[in-house]
Amino acid sequence: MVADEILFRLFRDYFKLYLPKMRECSRHTIRSYRTAINSLLDFVKAEKKIGLDEVTLNMLTDKMVVKYLDSLKENGNSASTRALRLTCIKAFFSYAAEVEPTSVFDAGKITKIEVGKEAKHKLIDYLSEPAIKALLEQPDPTTEKGLRDQFILLMMYDSAARLQEIRSLTLRDIIWDKEVSVTLHGKGNKTRIVPLMKPTVEHLKNYLKVFHPSYDRKENAYTDAPLFYVVQHGRNNPISDSAARKLVRGYGDKARSLCPELPDIVHPHLIRHSRAMHLYQHGMDLSLLQQWLGHAQIETTYVYAYADTEHKRKAIEKSTAANNPLRSKNSAKRFTVTDEQTLKLLYGLA
Repeated sequence: MVADEILFRLFRDYFKLYLPKMRECSRHTIRSYRTAINSLLDFVKAEKKIGLDEVTLNMLTDKMVVKYLDSLKENGNSASTRALRLTCIKAFFSYAAEVEPTSVFDAGKITKIEVGKEAKHKLIDYLSEPAIKALLEQPDPTTEKGLRDQFILLMMYDSAARLQEIRSLTLRDIIWDKEVSVTLHGKGNKTRIVPLMKPTVEHLKNYLKVFHPSYDRKENAYTDAPLFYVVQHGRNNPISDSAARKLVRGYGDKARSLCPELPDIVHPHLIRHSRAMHLYQHGMDLSLLQQWLGHAQIETTYVYAYADTEHKRKAIEKSTAANNPLRSKNSAKRFTVTDEQTLKLLYGLA
């Protein structure tokens, strides 16, 4: 038996009839709703020191939900996670208010609860230096296509340019001073000059000999001819966005057999992130990195400092022995099968 038959019926009909039959929600969506409600119920049980069969509808107040959301924050859950949980909880109470209007007193208050935004950096993905090396070694530079593809990858990495900045490069943008550099045309019509490493300059010279054989540093220095192009109807047009992405992904797939750490999809922005992280890890100041990447605000650049800190934290966590007291919480099992599991099945919560 359960203490609150109305709550039992609400949960059962919501998860077994309303979401799958009437709303035709996917299994993934229903699982998200179940996770949120189960998490809330776990919190109520802990607060009241009771079992699931003792939870009643009048315990699920707006104050209890706010307290639950605060506990999520204290346990390190992000604002986006808390917002998702709250959305699922609000959806259930909106349903409950329609089918049991006389029994749901706090539904209106619960639907007005908001989760504040946080200035928290998103953890970015990036490739290690060995992974980048494996990627750059995939094209065959003894062929024209391989020579071009390897130089595109190298330019993406060395300059940390956005894909659009790579695609819009022209011969005019190459600056042949004592130290060779390129002018990148970024967001908001802003330009920045990025120096090229000596190996990249050598690749550039070899590339120009094959793909721009008539190019002369003095005579053709101001031409708007695209640096990277495809021939269409007898004209040299800038390489397309889709072609560049396909190129990067293809070599990423090839490199994965040699370097399993490469993700399933390697994309141009991942190369940009990787170069930025490597520069930061090798000591580049964040303000200089901001200029290198063309960020309007330095707060955008802080993500690399945060990612590097998180990388170190994970490395420390991996190196901590399983029997270390610091890992006791991580190694503890979250759930065990009890009579409550049966109750959850009946409620539609499992």
